[in-house]
Amino acid sequence: MSSTLRFQVVGEAFKKKPVEIPNREERPSEYFAKYVFNRQKMFKYLPSKVYAKMCDVIDNGAKLDLATADAVAEGMKKWAMELGVTHCTHWFQPLTEGTAEKHDGFVEHDWKGGMVEEFTGKQLVQQEPDASSFPSGGIRSTFEARGYSAWDPASPVFVIGDTLHIPTVFISYTGEALDYKAPLKKALKAVDRAATAVCQYFYPDVTKVVSNLGWEQEYFLVDESLYAARPDLLMTGRTLMGHDSAKNQQMDDHYFGAIPKRVAMFMKDLEIQALELGIPCKTRHNEVAPNQFELAPIFEETNLAVDHNMLIMGLMKNIARKHGFRCLLHEKPFAGVNGSGKHNNWSLSTNTGVLLHGPGKTLLDNLRFITFIVETLMGVYRHNGLLKASIISATNAHRLGANEAPPAIISSFLGTQLNDLLEKLEESDDDELFNIVGKQALSLDIPQIPELLLDNTDRNRTSPFAFTGNRFEFRAVGSQANCAAAMIVLNTAVAEALSDFKVRVDALIEGGMDKMKAILKTVREDIKTCKPIHFDGNGYSDEWKREAAARGLDVESSAPIMLDQYLAPATKEMFAKMNVLTEAELHARNEIKLETYTKKIQIEARIFGDLCLNHIIPVATRYQSQLIENVFKVKATFPEEIAGKLNANNLKLIEQISENSAFITENVEKLTDARRVANKIESAREKAIAYHDTVAPLLESIRYHIDKLELIVDDELWPLPKYREMLFIR
Repeated sequence: MSSTLRFQVVGEAFKKKPVEIPNREERPSEYFAKYVFNRQKMFKYLPSKVYAKMCDVIDNGAKLDLATADAVAEGMKKWAMELGVTHCTHWFQPLTEGTAEKHDGFVEHDWKGGMVEEFTGKQLVQQEPDASSFPSGGIRSTFEARGYSAWDPASPVFVIGDTLHIPTVFISYTGEALDYKAPLKKALKAVDRAATAVCQYFYPDVTKVVSNLGWEQEYFLVDESLYAARPDLLMTGRTLMGHDSAKNQQMDDHYFGAIPKRVAMFMKDLEIQALELGIPCKTRHNEVAPNQFELAPIFEETNLAVDHNMLIMGLMKNIARKHGFRCLLHEKPFAGVNGSGKHNNWSLSTNTGVLLHGPGKTLLDNLRFITFIVETLMGVYRHNGLLKASIISATNAHRLGANEAPPAIISSFLGTQLNDLLEKLEESDDDELFNIVGKQALSLDIPQIPELLLDNTDRNRTSPFAFTGNRFEFRAVGSQANCAAAMIVLNTAVAEALSDFKVRVDALIEGGMDKMKAILKTVREDIKTCKPIHFDGNGYSDEWKREAAARGLDVESSAPIMLDQYLAPATKEMFAKMNVLTEAELHARNEIKLETYTKKIQIEARIFGDLCLNHIIPVATRYQSQLIENVFKVKATFPEEIAGKLNANNLKLIEQISENSAFITENVEKLTDARRVANKIESAREKAIAYHDTVAPLLESIRYHIDKLELIVDDELWPLPKYREMLFIR
């Protein structure tokens, strides 16, 4: 772009006024879920027997028969058409990190020359979208186009615009999962089954365990005109070049500061539309970096929470444009300031309470609390490398390990009191810990437990998996990721740990040991086993990297190699045993993640080379020519001695421009060659490694010299909006 256009778009950004959102007379509780076919709408629009059947389907996984589906579809259609709906779509989450939908009208022939609005149970329950163009990792050939989307009744349908959206799973013709929802639901079933069985040691009335998720969505907003003037931002979601602004986040004045009026109007608009779609938005605030913000809802069941997060990311992008912004969900859109994550607050609850909700008033509650904390840590310890692989990507790799994000080593912060408690349990003898009265009564001589309050666990920003009172906070998840990827691994790993725990406890009981003593003995063994995953110190330090390696934790830093964990024997065994993912599905997901990694860097390298050769170098050359012309004019005007002094600075700038330009030109050619060599590699893994090792480093080394030129070249000539112009909303 020309420098004239740059100043024009910057000027437009300064002039923008907030889009005022009319005040609503209703309270949020009155319009919450207005566009959701939830139980309240089901009760109103469905016959009583059909409503009861649907509740059984949702709550207990009962089979949905076609007659019931037809009745539900009829009620849905009536409700939707009252809202002006004319189309329906199966809304699913393919392995693209986004969502997909194909709209079909409520239109059928009436065979009398006219048409009727029709929506049947068959259309509700199942469709056949073309599966050939979605990532499949080799499961499907291009000519094998058939795929199935099937309704997930546990996630209510909703209306956006004139279209009824039906949340679905997406599977291949041969049954393999081609999405995130299908294996997520299997993982949630696995943890329900395993956790319920362990819960019944303590509370026989527990019949169901639910995985809960509360995500914290971080994001950036930039003026749309400035966004459009940055080809790198437009094509890749991040700025591939750009020198630090003199002021960025170093004053800590943006975090929790007053929300700019334009942003507040955007947030209000977003929250209204989100609440109408049943997304329980609760928290909003400025984040650490300029132009960075956060949105967080109330905890929900994990399957629904994932759907809501995918839905709100789409809403954010659409509503931002209405307000003259672009919403950036890339994990690191700007160098030198904090990137964006999506903390996944995870917990387990039963039909009687929350399993991780600190110690209770009874001794059984205390032992239950310890058991579930330790078995969660066991799952994280056994599969720490896989958990890291579940959140790694070409984009999140820029954020992990920076000063605002957890390191690329999975460990768990527990807080002093909980850590001390587990150490005491590990070191004590059975006789010191309990005395048995009858069969069930248990007296624990551990005074720390009643004192373990929710706010007695400090937050450790360097911990990827921190216990924060009644939940674990998985902080390493990236801002644009589908939460399901991490939740599939975490819930399956915990399910495996709980299943193994029960097998060992039952064996001790069958051998004649008292049940409570068997539980405590097994818990103590697991405390010792998973001890390497506990770390309350500074996760950024070099000492921790060395110590983590000595503890046997995964310390790999190359994203493509991290993804090998999807094919590790322990991973295959866990997913097969828990009936979540087959070996073929794991190979497919590994292949897709590797291909996606390669393509992301490939696109960055291509746009980067174009910007260097067609924008940066020409501008630098033009400014250098102006300096050279000035040098000759000074020589012609002043005596040699005076001209030499006057030209000293210009000559230095001319030399610096030459050096930086030469480096850029030479290394862009190397970048192109490295890309060509990598592209010839057939193996997806080896190609991704080549891009990581030979292409990505060149992007960073060339960027350094571009950013140097930005400081040298006349500001009126520089073609791209600068950080100081993009990072402060007016």
